[in-house]
Amino acid sequence: MARVSRGCAAVCVLSLVSGSSQGVLQENLDKKLFGQHLVGKVVVKAVKGFLNNTKAKKPLALSLHGWTGTGKNFVSKIIAESIYKRGLQSKYVHQFVATLHFPHAHSINLYKDQLQSWIRGNVSICPRSLFIFDEMDKMHAGLIDSIKPFLDYYEFLDGVSYRQAIFIFLSNAGAEKITEVALDFWRNGRRREDIQLTEMQNALSVSVFNNKNSGFWHSTLIDRNLIDYFVPFLPLEYKHVKMCVRVEIESRGYVVDEDILTRIADEMTYFPREERIYSDKGCKTVDAKLDYYYDF
Repeated sequence: MARVSRGCAAVCVLSLVSGSSQGVLQENLDKKLFGQHLVGKVVVKAVKGFLNNTKAKKPLALSLHGWTGTGKNFVSKIIAESIYKRGLQSKYVHQFVATLHFPHAHSINLYKDQLQSWIRGNVSICPRSLFIFDEMDKMHAGLIDSIKPFLDYYEFLDGVSYRQAIFIFLSNAGAEKITEVALDFWRNGRRREDIQLTEMQNALSVSVFNNKNSGFWHSTLIDRNLIDYFVPFLPLEYKHVKMCVRVEIESRGYVVDEDILTRIADEMTYFPREERIYSDKGCKTVDAKLDYYYDF
């Protein structure tokens, strides 16, 4: 039976951001995340509500879905910074990348044992641990189900409570469904800001559950409703790419050159081929393009 020493627990608490400082989550999402009105609403409510709930019945589980460059990793970074003083660098934040940490299909049983052991050990040390699983669309099917007991409604498992932990899953799976809804709104002359979470959640969870190329394929985490929110990241439009470029230039301390800003946005590739509405890489290559245009 696992026990947590008072010393470990005290260090864990000291690493957390004070409750009064957690407004950084809303502030950073408002200032630095573009074109994602659904994300801003659900993430702030889910995370702040969970952190303020002293009687949570289960860990918080968020699954972030969308194309590359739409902000999934950025949002997980902001969440970490709103909880821990050292953000992603905190020793209580644990990141797993499917292709790096779980590369071989023939080793899936070993990975399951290692993953369970890692989560059990770290939550025993710090109940308010954060686990981030990136590239869920590249994870071997069945592997993530090994953590199902930790996300369930158990008060204790072998003397350890997981109810204060947070699990975040990042995936490209479901991006097609998200784009389908966004395009339908655009073609019907409706604003993307009018897209409601209820119009996305169920369709997104079903799409991911039935995607054979996803680590969530027929997953018990979805089947047992253990994922609290499926968070859709909409594809980014030209105007959002320009916003990304502007913020990146300003963050480096340079005066914004509108001509360079426009050229960088114009160089990005967009889809569908005919309409050219959405950036196929989101804002992912903005940083590299700035290095080309500015003498840093």
